[in-house]
This record gives sequence, structure tokens and C-alpha cells, in this order.
Amino acid sequence: DYIINGEKSSGKKFIAGVFSQALQCERGTEEPCGECHSCKQAASKNHPDIRYVTHEKPASIGVDDIRVQISDDVSIKPYSGPYKIYIVSEAEKMTAQAQNAILKTLEEPPEYVVIMLLTTNSGSFLQTIKSRCIELDMKPVPSEVLKEYLMREFEIPDYKADVCVAFAQGNVGKAREMAISDDFTAVQNATLNLVKSVREMDLAD
Repeated sequence: DYIINGEKSSGKKFIAGVFSQALQCERGTEEPCGECHSCKQAASKNHPDIRYVTHEKPASIGVDDIRVQISDDVSIKPYSGPYKIYIVSEAEKMTAQAQNAILKTLEEPPEYVVIMLLTTNSGSFLQTIKSRCIELDMKPVPSEVLKEYLMREFEIPDYKADVCVAFAQGNVGKAREMAISDDFTAVQNATLNLVKSVREMDLAD
């Protein structure tokens, strides 16, 4: 089982999705082939053995959320893949009762179960949970890699990619949002105009 720790928009869901896809891939390779039926189901988030845990209360994940979606479900074997994977986003929102409920599954999980806890704060977990999971920390993406990705994926010019990368500080999600945001482009243009004319402006302006 895994804890994927990183700031908001750092790519935790993306990593969990690709990892899940690879685990379920019918070709059994280290990376998902992207072509088999399992990979296509995973990519569209329709794979029956990859479960995304939801919660009704926006500020917390309660014990009933964990019991119904994980604890009471793990005994049912996978439908089609070799694993049954549970992905818990915003896992730092689990209440103490919810953490204790998931701990019971972590202590004696069926061999086919994989649980991924995605969080912005792994320090919020019980030490007993952390001791039973492999913790992965999301690292900032190097600027040159991020810039190349933005220019290729969103077909934005070189100078705009540079600005997005500078603001994002290695955070892929933030860089994506800036690349496609009309508001960010407007603020960027306004800032450039301000810098160009600042010498001619008085203090009030």
C-alpha cells in the first residue's frame, strides 16, 4: 500500500492513475501499454477494479465512507484484473475513526488489494498507517522538462511557457492551469504593459 504525498496539483492523481493502469495492464509490462482493454478502461476511469473513494462532506472523509467503499468491499475479489485498487484523494481529510477503519484493512489486506492514499500532508496520518505504507513524495518537475511539456501539449509560444514555468515552480498542475487560463494571460499582458511604462507613470498610477 502507498502514500503519495505532495502539494495540491503536483500530479498525485496522475501518478496514481498511471500506476493503477500499469498494475492492471493485460500485457504485464512495467509500463501500461495503453492499448489493451484494461488500459482503456483505466484511462477512462471505468475499470471495475480501480475504485476512486468519494466523500459527501467536502471537509472530511468519514468512517462510513471508508467502511462502505473499502472495508466492506475488500472481501469481494477482482472482477477482471489481478488487483483491486482503491485510490483515496485528499486522504488527509480522513477523521480519526476513518483512519482506524482503514488501518484494519492495511493490517490484514487480501493479497489482491492495493490502497493508495493521496495527500498534501502525510503527517496527518496515524503512525501505524504510515508504518504499513510505502511513502512517495512528489518532486518538482525540472523547468526544462515542464517547459517542453507545455509547448508540446498546449502549443503555447516559448515566452508564455517560460512565464508559466517560473510561476509554477515545478508544479505540473499549476503550470497546466496557467497555460490554458485566459485570466492568467490577461494578467500577464497587463503586467508586461505595466513594466514597459512604469518609468513614465507617477506614484499614484
